[in-house]
Amino acid sequence: MRSMPIPSRLNPVGGAQDFWSEFKRPNPYRWPILGASLLSTFTLMYWVTQEQVIGPPTPPQVSFISTFADGRSEAEIIASNLENQRLKDAWEAELAVREAEVRDMYRALGRASGIDVDAMERQIDEDRAREEAEQLRTLEQAGVPTDPQTNTQADSAVDTSTE
Repeated sequence: MRSMPIPSRLNPVGGAQDFWSEFKRPNPYRWPILGASLLSTFTLMYWVTQEQVIGPPTPPQVSFISTFADGRSEAEIIASNLENQRLKDAWEAELAVREAEVRDMYRALGRASGIDVDAMERQIDEDRAREEAEQLRTLEQAGVPTDPQTNTQADSAVDTSTE
């Protein structure tokens, strides 16, 4: 079976012959050029082969810390939750008082600056009511049960009764 000839433009023999004929000609720069070429080639190859690839880090050891005592009774859990809720309500009441004081200061500043503060508050209340109505409509369209008294989602999925 006869092998297929390599097309002439892909044949490396002609290129090798051209290189050898140019290299044989006396030229004072041929050895420095050859040395620089070999040095750059081998330096690049050394640099590429010395590359180190580090794999992904090992996952950390997870230690769970529980701040609750083991074997707490239902009554202790309820008492703890009620105490935390009382603290949260007190913190929210204090925050509401501070926010009211800040709003009063801004009202006084606005009135001193000649701004119609009452019209701005009406506009803000209208915007807030429109946003809440839009949110309620979105929840109803999604089929989420809502409490119409407070415009919040009903917590129907959580059973708080004790049996």
